[in-house]
Amino acid sequence: MQHRPLGRTGRAVSAIGLGTWQLGADWGAVDEADARAVLAASLDQGVTLFDTADVYGDGRSETIIGGFLAEHPGHGITVATKMGRRMAQEPANYSPENFRAWTDRSRRNLGVDTLDLVQLHCPPTEVIEADATYDALDALVADGTIGAYGVSVETCAQALAAIAHPHVTNVQIIVNPFRLKPLDEVLPAAVDAGVAIFARVPLASGLLSGKYTTATTFAGDDHRSFNRHGEAFDRGETFSGVDYETGLAAAAELAAALPEGVSLPAASLAWGASLRGVTTVIPGARTVAQATTNAQAAALLEPGSGFDLDAFDAVVRDVYDRMLRADIHPLW
Repeated sequence: MQHRPLGRTGRAVSAIGLGTWQLGADWGAVDEADARAVLAASLDQGVTLFDTADVYGDGRSETIIGGFLAEHPGHGITVATKMGRRMAQEPANYSPENFRAWTDRSRRNLGVDTLDLVQLHCPPTEVIEADATYDALDALVADGTIGAYGVSVETCAQALAAIAHPHVTNVQIIVNPFRLKPLDEVLPAAVDAGVAIFARVPLASGLLSGKYTTATTFAGDDHRSFNRHGEAFDRGETFSGVDYETGLAAAAELAAALPEGVSLPAASLAWGASLRGVTTVIPGARTVAQATTNAQAAALLEPGSGFDLDAFDAVVRDVYDRMLRADIHPLW
């Protein structure tokens, strides 16, 4: 497993991390024993970044992670949590007082005095652009409540606004073979600024697993059922905003271009992690098997793996241009 610098923090994180939304809510039920097994399998594979949020299961994801890490002293894991969606996403709610309350709750959930990394959770553009936002975050760093901070965003314009602020450690944004716009400006800007990029939704909510068909169904409490058209939150969070049947066809073309022995999810994760400017990709996992195979995709980054990343990149860009660009590129 490769490890890369986490901005200017002095920490290093694995090229493939673990997203833990699945362990909290909105992906169907995952019991606590299975959730802990996912965390253990990831750690065993060299994963050293767990990404969570205070609203994943109303704190369930954070609490499970906190309990797991307490049982694994010396774990070497960086926990990146998120805050800002416990109230309406209105600029007035992003206040120093609420920042304090939200981070204190996350510290209790995770069982730590100082949170490693806190990211604003897809706040309004006005919040991302406001100097007062970063003054409040700097105060939390200064008193030891948080070690560092970043911003999770919906759009490339928001990412560029966050990167422009000097103390931002990371920006989390959707990057996958179905979402290429960040490659145009966001990744180069992050490299220039020394800001880490977390590529989230790297498998397009499972569309890039290669396992779904037109007959696939999802549980009623799974966002892939209830948010396909943005009914609950930004539709770009579900299947990267791609029409489901179009996504199935695009995924089939990508899979057909792969050599024998290389799966579409492994290729997609390695492709994302190989992009200049991407620090880590953070796929989620509901099972030990998923967590293990996701982490093992890092092997495709190594010289001698036999996987031609450049050739796959060419196919990704061709499929995107023909099938997705017109609908996806202008929106995020």
